[in-house]
Amino acid sequence: MKILHLLHSDRFSGAENVVCQIVGMFKNEKNVEMVYCSRDGQIREALDERGVTFVPIKKTSVSEVRRVIKEQKPDIIHAHDMRASFIAALACGKIRLISHIHNNAFDSRGVSAKSVAYLIAAMKASHIFWVSQSAYDGYAFHKLFKKKSSVLRNIVDIDKLKDRMQTDTDSYDYDIVYVGRLSYEKNPERLVDVLQKVALAKPDVKAAIVGTGDLKETVERLVREKGLEKNVYLLGFYSNPLKIMRDAKVMIMTSRWEGTPMCALESMALGVPIVSTPTDGLRVLVKNGETGYLCDTDDELAEACISLISDSQIRKKISDNTANYFSEINDMGAYRNVLWDIYVK
Repeated sequence: MKILHLLHSDRFSGAENVVCQIVGMFKNEKNVEMVYCSRDGQIREALDERGVTFVPIKKTSVSEVRRVIKEQKPDIIHAHDMRASFIAALACGKIRLISHIHNNAFDSRGVSAKSVAYLIAAMKASHIFWVSQSAYDGYAFHKLFKKKSSVLRNIVDIDKLKDRMQTDTDSYDYDIVYVGRLSYEKNPERLVDVLQKVALAKPDVKAAIVGTGDLKETVERLVREKGLEKNVYLLGFYSNPLKIMRDAKVMIMTSRWEGTPMCALESMALGVPIVSTPTDGLRVLVKNGETGYLCDTDDELAEACISLISDSQIRKKISDNTANYFSEINDMGAYRNVLWDIYVK
């Protein structure tokens, strides 16, 4: 059985991380071959590090995907997110298509070009995985596909995560860390506003922003305008930010929407408390006041960060709770079995 994982992004982030984990789960499975297909770019470094076979395309188009299908001859196309699923549906012919939706996009909640286009993919797909219940409920036409839909929340291979973390022998002294794209859905402008409030209360605070994206220059400008150059460090893309996360006191997220974010799961696995906006999958991952904090306002977000940075006893309690809760909800075997059942269906 050969499975072609199709993605649009040429960068390494949450969905890309999930695909790499899926490939790793089946690496030693006899008669199963998996390849990763997307536009070439930054993603190549992450795939090389993880030993994932990469088939690059020039652009996410029907003609390019058909070319790859002809070359690779997959039995299944596992397309990740709506755009890749739409292109795959037009290109796959009689090859079985599985669609995997990794976020709860606001622009598909009503009747829109995106939500209507995805109808084609959803009708063609033999099964649709949704990363959270809110992602399923949020899609405008989800009721049409109830019988072939299931929620598959992300998980983390804790052993591989710790092995990767240990390859970084440096030490970091950031109090707060943000890991993710600098893009609209992540709301990095709000992140800078919150960090400014923290810095006003704790002038020596150090925060690391790990990631890049469309709003990189906007974030850089805001950091300068708010006089945060000595507090906020824009580190850019890291293929392995785990040690930076582990050495921090707080993981912060200010997203407008999320699915089940991989960076949050990794933070939990490492016992790093999360302070976040109360959005989608974070409501499942974070028990407010027990494993982290879900806050509505910028002031509340800043106060939660300050509390965790300043009080080692509170931080230790939240950290222990976080790690324990992660061990309860993270089931690699069950996740793999769900995928396998759909693959062989």
